[in-house]
Amino acid sequence: MIIVIKQNADEAQVENLKSLLLSRNITPHVSKGSLQTIIGCVGDVAHLDPDLIEALDVVESVQRIQEPYKSANRKFHPEDTVVEAGGVKIGGGNFAVVAGPCSVESEEQVVAIARAVKAAGASMLRGGAFKPRTSPYAFQGLGAEGLRMLSVAKKETGLPIVTELMDFADIELFNDVDVIQIGARNMQNFNLLREVGAYTKKPILLKRGMSASVQELLMSAEYVMASGNPNVILCERGIRTFETSLRNTLDLGVVPLLHKLSHLPVMVDPSHATGHAYMVEPVSVAATAIGADGLIIEVHNNPACALCDGAQSQTPEAFTATMEKIRKIRSVL
Repeated sequence: MIIVIKQNADEAQVENLKSLLLSRNITPHVSKGSLQTIIGCVGDVAHLDPDLIEALDVVESVQRIQEPYKSANRKFHPEDTVVEAGGVKIGGGNFAVVAGPCSVESEEQVVAIARAVKAAGASMLRGGAFKPRTSPYAFQGLGAEGLRMLSVAKKETGLPIVTELMDFADIELFNDVDVIQIGARNMQNFNLLREVGAYTKKPILLKRGMSASVQELLMSAEYVMASGNPNVILCERGIRTFETSLRNTLDLGVVPLLHKLSHLPVMVDPSHATGHAYMVEPVSVAATAIGADGLIIEVHNNPACALCDGAQSQTPEAFTATMEKIRKIRSVL
């Protein structure tokens, strides 16, 4: 249920309404926009009489909503959410490019790549320290040592860090991390989502699962937000279909759809979506043009020798060229 408050409403009356809702075991979420204030009601509203609420002097109207996701719903929060991490803003017209290697391989490697992507215009540094891999024999990442190397690169360049958390037991190692990524394989690891949402207010970059619907993605965001962390960034990285020519099938149409359904920022990962480095630039341009709030791009200084996902990693030179085209598209938008 959404309660629309009258303009210039008396604050004391609004507080009385919130107290009334709390007395009925309903949690009120107040969203103040430039033109309108609404109260989103989270809880069992079946026993709450909407006509009684609408009769209050402070109330403009009452609307019931059918979608199972509440906190992530744009109806609860009409204005775009702007997520900030390390001084970088994402959403609400703010565009961020996250770039770096799929896996941290050495201090020298990650620092060199961080310098290169910053020079090209990247906003944040990505790099995997803990890597979920299909094969148990594949490179699994450097773990805590990889996080240390990312911190060195952050000190050298000032770029905020984006990296993936696979196990909540490792959360205390992430103190220097600015954005915690929850990967596609863990999008429906509901215990992890609850734990992260309750433990930290750091932004959570939530990647769409390989076979997840839009509603399932939004419900996963709801787990984080309902646990106490409102700072969620949605990420489209392609879904699994019958097509085998590409690593995944990128669903660019989901960007405007998510913007219609939710107030949360939406980023696109062209690297995992395509699996081919030569496709990253045109897909990045398309994602920018369709209204994505940012991109997350894999960059490696020697893709042929990369320990993970070299085929989809751009060289620093290719990334620089991509950034030039992105800036041109952004200038038009």
